[in-house]
Amino acid sequence: ATANRQKEFYPEAICYTDYNELLANDEIDVVDIALHPKPRAAAIEAALNAGKHVLSQKPFALDLDVATRLADLADEKNLKLAVNQNGRWAPYVRYIQQAINAGLIGDIHAINIFLNWDHTWIKGTAFETIHHIILYDFAVHWIDMAVNFFKGQSAELAMGTIRKATEQSMTPSMMGGATIQFSNGFANLGFDGHSKQGSLERFAVTGSKGVLTAIGPLLKIDEVKLETEEGVATARLKGEWFNDGFRGTMGELLCAIEEDRQPFNSARNNLKTLEAVFAVIGSADNGQTVQVGSHRQLDEKCQPKATD
Repeated sequence: ATANRQKEFYPEAICYTDYNELLANDEIDVVDIALHPKPRAAAIEAALNAGKHVLSQKPFALDLDVATRLADLADEKNLKLAVNQNGRWAPYVRYIQQAINAGLIGDIHAINIFLNWDHTWIKGTAFETIHHIILYDFAVHWIDMAVNFFKGQSAELAMGTIRKATEQSMTPSMMGGATIQFSNGFANLGFDGHSKQGSLERFAVTGSKGVLTAIGPLLKIDEVKLETEEGVATARLKGEWFNDGFRGTMGELLCAIEEDRQPFNSARNNLKTLEAVFAVIGSADNGQTVQVGSHRQLDEKCQPKATD
């Protein structure tokens, strides 16, 4: 398969069967590691020890202690370790984040996000074997957004829930939700992955000075409305999550290397997202409110099983 990709996209590329051989190449400064989380941690550690800057696929790790250790190692080696939370660079998400950072709506009160779409394509694939396919593999993007929208506030408590649609034939629950309490606000997130019609994504972010709203096709919202006491403004945006989001994560890492600063999507920053995701999943499993940061690991149910 690797040779086929080489032939199709970049015949001059060098193919390796052992990533340690790749890491021994002194001409390589940055590596993008897209293995599943379980084998990925060792590869990230090896890359950092080889002096490479790293972009890790998301979710970053299955264990918060391992994730912290890798972030510490990157700092110790004076290297940049970033996470491919590509949703942050979807144009509408980036606009909302920048508007919040600029103080346009003041202190954040509440974040409400709801999505409905058809995720039933996973039937018969390895993704169907993931117990928390919605909360773990999918919702991580929007939980990450909420954590970063609440700039300067800490996530404290989380509640998560999953349900099966009455007509679904897939094994895992295709609907899920989360409520995350922050120091001075809360986020509500809802996901219906078994909606066959009218796919939509909706945002409402309220603050002490205004409101940001956005609605449109999943991953393709092209405008954000800002309402304050001064009036209403609508930002019409260019680009889409695919592929602008992916360009954003790697571009931010490369700029951070060039400017010798921590990238916005640093592993250290992403620890807060992992804490929230783990707490939401822990709550969905035990039916109780979970303190963010107390649920330290995810088990094998959150990983796809090999299929024949």
